[in-house]
Amino acid sequence: MSTDTHSDSPAARRRLDQIKAELERHNRLYYLEAAPEISDFEYDALMRELMDLERRFPDLRTPDSPSQRVGGAPLDAFQTVTHRVPMLSIDNTYSPEELREFDDRVRKGLGGESPAYIVELKLDGVAISLRYEKGVLIRGATRGDGVRGDDVTQNVRAIRAVPLRLADGAPESLEVRGEVFMRNAELDRLNKLREESGDEPYRNPRNTTAGTLKLLDSRTVAERRLEFFAYDIAESEGVNIVSHLQTLRDLQAWGLPVNPHHQRCGSMDEVIDACQRWHEKRHTLGYETDGMVVKVDAAAQRQRLGSTAKSPRWVIAYKFPAEVARTRLNNIVVQVGKSGALTPVAEMDPVKLAGTIVKRATLHNFEELAKKDLRLGDTVEVQKAGEIIPQVLRFLPEARPAEAVAYPLPKACPVCGGEVHKDPDGVFLRCLNLSCPAQVKERLEHFASRKAMDIDGLGPALITQLVDKGYVTGPADLYALHADRLCTLDRMAQKSADNLVKAIEASKARPLGRLLFGLGIRHVGAHTAEVLAGHFGHIDAVMAAPADQLQGIPDIGGVVADSIRDFFDTPQNRDLIEKLRSAGVNMEEVLAAAPSGPRPFHGMTFVVTGTLTKYTRDEIHDRIKALGGKAASSVSKSTTYLVAGESAGSKLEKARQLGLAILNEDEFDALAGGNT
Repeated sequence: MSTDTHSDSPAARRRLDQIKAELERHNRLYYLEAAPEISDFEYDALMRELMDLERRFPDLRTPDSPSQRVGGAPLDAFQTVTHRVPMLSIDNTYSPEELREFDDRVRKGLGGESPAYIVELKLDGVAISLRYEKGVLIRGATRGDGVRGDDVTQNVRAIRAVPLRLADGAPESLEVRGEVFMRNAELDRLNKLREESGDEPYRNPRNTTAGTLKLLDSRTVAERRLEFFAYDIAESEGVNIVSHLQTLRDLQAWGLPVNPHHQRCGSMDEVIDACQRWHEKRHTLGYETDGMVVKVDAAAQRQRLGSTAKSPRWVIAYKFPAEVARTRLNNIVVQVGKSGALTPVAEMDPVKLAGTIVKRATLHNFEELAKKDLRLGDTVEVQKAGEIIPQVLRFLPEARPAEAVAYPLPKACPVCGGEVHKDPDGVFLRCLNLSCPAQVKERLEHFASRKAMDIDGLGPALITQLVDKGYVTGPADLYALHADRLCTLDRMAQKSADNLVKAIEASKARPLGRLLFGLGIRHVGAHTAEVLAGHFGHIDAVMAAPADQLQGIPDIGGVVADSIRDFFDTPQNRDLIEKLRSAGVNMEEVLAAAPSGPRPFHGMTFVVTGTLTKYTRDEIHDRIKALGGKAASSVSKSTTYLVAGESAGSKLEKARQLGLAILNEDEFDALAGGNT
């Protein structure tokens, strides 16, 4: 090795130390002082220079280097860590009266003393614990069940707002609690990328943050711009904690970002006033908050108040009430999905709701529309479910125009004019014309989506052009596209056309499960498609299987079996399969190598139901499979565990009747983490 690449090169060490100091200084300016001096481009140029130096002089790379923020090699699974100080939950209040009751309990616990409070924003993110030794970040862990959490250090290092090394004067040993979150603008950026690639958009910043921290590949975490605010000290060496206000100042002095919107209040009247002011003002922040956190300021008073087994007695959360706005229902338009389902959508006068302007809201189906008796011209109340998805709650009878009439059921498809029928045992009206342009576009988007054939670059805008120009009438036509024809489309240059043709060609090798999912068979999701592919191994065997044989496969009941048979008994669909076969699309299951990591869930069957807060459905299924378990879709005697989120319904009831073990998400995490 030449002398200029030797690890003890003084010049390299000096330059490397200089770049590291510059990058950390710019992080402090951006996240602590909100006074950036350089652009993202200039910051990235410094990072590239640092990484190049570390590649040339690997002995100079340290765990606290800013280069660690780009992510490392994927993990097989997360390890479980035990919190030295439990991460307790916080009780909620929903009204000023309940806040006053909390104040009465605090005063009683303090023998009549009058406490001062610190009021902070309650970020709608994910709680995290960070441990520093000698000023260097050594561990980041999720809350988990409060006692044990997942070690997500590698992912935390990818968050630029989290300092890898604390400033001078920080304690030798320090454990910090804080919140990881995502700004609304970053969610919008990610969803634009997902729209272009044909993927479903992320629903809200909180769930996206939680899912990001659970990713086993920190390189993807680094690509998503998560942020962090510290809000408390769990443990510290040599620090005399006097008050929470001083704690926030100390955290910031040590280089940890702290939310600037906190206030010391001398009375509960001041607390309530602060909460009510932020109810409206929070929409100017650019990130989601769902309430305020009210904490006794004095450390000595906190110690006297103590904690219950669940939560401290010196802190309470005030949850903002759901916002409801009134507006006028101007029109109802009908959208047609890939399965031909007709969905009514309300078009309304623009109204500000939870910080955004709302103009449209889904009405789900025509039975729901009839049940709510919504009519054009009605004044309606609109709410955001979870402050994300607009929904029409009801109309105001006293404001209904005399001429308002019920919205008629469509007798024909609004796109192609084709015949529509109601599902025999369901609520949806469907267009029966398989050549309906709206269905074709939706089916193509689904076929090209990430979980199906994963055709990079084939997004909704391009599909619309392909269908409208008559270049494509179904999935098989994609494999006949050439770059010269694609170049005739708007915003399609030669390089983009060449890349798309390569992506379409690469999709031919996808495993059978991806193809079966991409075909859009009713009731056949990604998991059921994998089950079919794993059981039969070849599409011809699936096509030939009678309904009773299909029903003999775990997770496939009568409705799903009949749907599969109906699909493959339809001549147009069998013709599609032959066209795809002729184009060279793989028709067999590609067996993956057996995982090399621990498989503690081997032999276990999990069913997931309800609304999850930490995972998407695919993420929890992937974790179950990565640990050797089976993710099933229906509850039976062979089910080992039911993982139940919020609003769990019939599956939860059936699991109780069968006496099955039922887990919430934290309990699932503890089971998964405790065995890895």
